[in-house]
Order: sequence, then C-alpha cells, then structure tokens
Amino acid sequence: MRFCLATVIVCTILGAARVGAQQFPANSKVDQIFAEWDKPTSPGCALGVLQNGRFIYERGYGMANLDYDIPNSPRFVYYVGSDSKQFTAASIALLALDGKIGLDDDIRKYIPEMPDYGTPITINHLVHHTSGVRDIYVLMSLGGLRLEDVFSDSEAVALIARQRELNFKPGDDYLYSNSGYFLLGQIVKRVTGKSLREFADERIFQPLGMTHTHFHDDPGHVMKNRAMSYESDGKGGYRISYLQNFDKIGAGGLYTSVEDLRKWDENFYTHQVGGDALQKLIHTRGVLNKGDTIAYAFGNNVTAYRGLRVDEHGGSLMGYKAEILRFPDQHFSVLTTCNLGAINPGPLAEQVAAVYIGSKMGPKVDRQLANRRQGEVALAAALSATELAPYAGDYYSAEVDATYHVAVDQGGLVLSARHVPTQKLMATAADTFRAGNGLTLHFERIGGPAPGAFTVEAGRVRNIRFVRR
Repeated sequence: MRFCLATVIVCTILGAARVGAQQFPANSKVDQIFAEWDKPTSPGCALGVLQNGRFIYERGYGMANLDYDIPNSPRFVYYVGSDSKQFTAASIALLALDGKIGLDDDIRKYIPEMPDYGTPITINHLVHHTSGVRDIYVLMSLGGLRLEDVFSDSEAVALIARQRELNFKPGDDYLYSNSGYFLLGQIVKRVTGKSLREFADERIFQPLGMTHTHFHDDPGHVMKNRAMSYESDGKGGYRISYLQNFDKIGAGGLYTSVEDLRKWDENFYTHQVGGDALQKLIHTRGVLNKGDTIAYAFGNNVTAYRGLRVDEHGGSLMGYKAEILRFPDQHFSVLTTCNLGAINPGPLAEQVAAVYIGSKMGPKVDRQLANRRQGEVALAAALSATELAPYAGDYYSAEVDATYHVAVDQGGLVLSARHVPTQKLMATAADTFRAGNGLTLHFERIGGPAPGAFTVEAGRVRNIRFVRR
C-alpha cells in the first residue's frame, strides 16, 4: 500500500512537471524548427517567446532527463554557460554605481596576485574582453587539466597570474576571455565580502523574483527541476555530459529557467533593478585604444540582425546550450535553453524570431563564417623522417606547468601530452605545424639545427612558450 501510494505521488509530480509551462495553441512553424529533437528518445530545448514582457509562446522539446523520461519545459532549470556573463557584468556595474569600485581601476588593486605587465589592466578591459588576459579554459586544456577534476578558485587565479605575458596590450584588441569574467567574479567577492552567488541573489535575483536562478558555486547543492545535459555517444544514443565538479563562477556557473529569464529580460524595459543608470551602463560598448567601438557591452553583443537592433549572447558548456536574443525596438525576445551539446541555439532563435517579426526584418543574411585556412599548404609529404627528426623531443611550459612530447611516427610528427590525445602535426609553413585540435606550433631555432622551443597559438590563448628540456 505504501509503495503504491508513493508511486502515485511520484507520477503526479512528474505529470505536473510535464505540464509545466503555460499551454499555447501549437505553432507548427516554430515547432518544426525543433522537430529534429522533439521526441521521447532525444534531449532538446526549452523555448520562450516574449512580446511586451509576456510569453506569446513557450514549449519544451525533447527530454530533460532520459533516465526518468521527463520532458523539457520552460520551468525546468538549465545551465546557461556564458549567458551567466550578463549577470556578472550587471553585478560589477551595480558596484560601480554604488561607488565601491571604479571601472577604470587597475585590477591589481583587487587582485594583487596578477603580474604587472607594464600597462594596467582595468575592470573595463575585463568587462569588454579587451584585457589580453589568456583564457582560463584554454590554459587548463593546454596544461592537461580535465574539466571533471576538482579545480579550486585559488588554483585558477594562480594559473592566470602565472602567465608571463598577455595575448596583446590591454585595449589594443578584442578577444573573448573567460578569465576576465572569472576575475570579475573574484572582484565582487573581494570587494563585498560576499560570493557572486550571494551578491547577485540579493541585488538581482530576489528583487526580480527569479526564484529558480543562482550561481552554482557548490557542486553538491541540490537543485530542484534540473535538466540533465547530454552528448552523442557516437552510436545513435546519448551519454550524460554534465560535469559535477567543474565551474568557474563569473565566466559561467548560472542555472536558470526560461520563465525566470523572462523577468530578467523585462528589466531591460522596466529598469526595476538598477534604474536608468544600470541600463545605460550595461549597454556601453567597449572602445579600443585606436578608437574603434566593438559590439561587446557588459555581457551583451549590442549589434544588429537583418536591419533590426539586437542585444544577444549565447552560452555553451558541458552539453548545455543557451541563447538570449532581444529586439529592443520591438520589445520582443527569444529565450532558448538546450541540453544537447550538438544543438546550436543561436540560429534556432533567429528562425523563431523570423516567424513572428520577419515582416519587419531586412533581407536574410548568412552569419556563419566559412572556416577556411587560407594560405596554408600541407607540406608534410615534402618533409622526410630525417628532416622531421630534429623537432622531436620534450618541451616544457612553466606557464601551464605541462610537458609536450613531439615524436616522429610513421613518417610524420605527432604531439602528445598529459590527458591530451595524441595529435598528428601537419606542416603549414617553415617551422610551423598545425595539430588537429586547433593548435598551431611555431618552432624556434636557437643556435643549432634542432629547435630549442616552440610557441603555441590556441584561439583565445596566444604565444604560450614551450622550451626544450
């Protein structure tokens, strides 16, 4: 009897979760956009479409949990990756408006562990990704640190501070860096004595009634209605991709629901939190040293799409994906949270927007850039094993505390390191090789026929130097 009663209760709860969000008449044009994942055997997405602060459509597609056959819902909680940066930046902006920090302050005022690079790195540089600070996630990868390992905030600060140079002089360029937003989260904590989780909850989430939103700084924290995340298992099925131990709060770390994000989105119009001053500040785009204005502004790309102004940002990590796409002049937004790593929610949100406000848009444009490596020539076949042999050896970087092993294997060069799969190296120019995982190695010859070092280009990290041991 007790077992049967418990079963009825559980089924009732799951049934309520399935109903979840408001019920709207089906919109076949929107539903078709997500049809690929809208089945009981696949993860998928939760969607919210907003007009004038209210949902005009919301739905879940696919499953939030494949273990228990629970469908996705706008009321479920998803990790939103880099969309967390909007709330980190807003927290920094609130502190600036409070007079607790200055946006032009040298970050060494708050994080003295950081080296003196000759030119001050300001809080503004971190906010707009113009600091030149190397990306923490790429540094971890280069050092063979796995995301599933426990990696404390103090270790992360130490890794960033161990870098002997920047990607570029602060303010000279724009290059997205998760390190910058992680450090902003640390600044909030050091200035207020409260974690970013506590500060954002007090100043943003509670005032807006975002009761299912938090920065997840405790891996063991129990979270109601959390959707699990997945990746393909390569065999037609899925495997769980959520990593319980990992998160660098500030750069990411936010869990929220589509229904909570509606309240945040509406604050861009009501100014309930922060008033007019906050909205003006968080829409301030970065300016480079040479005077060029960039699109990035406090966790938002302030730009245009098909002739209409938009505020936009996406997020991605651990199999979770998210997109916040706002058309401020139309008071219209599309909110998408997904739990399958293969899904790209940005284009999906654009397609949904076109269903509703396409008549107000200009011509359709392809925003996906072709990934062409121009000017590269595969020279590997032209280099013999004898010519490749001088490159072989162990190379060490103190900046990421890792040793890379270069060897000749089956007539070609291969690269291996701790927790890093062996990669073939293809010559693309003299003393320059590219690995399949996106690394480019530039070998340096120092007083002899054999290279004595190489530098690595890895997207958001430039010029990491490895010296032959």
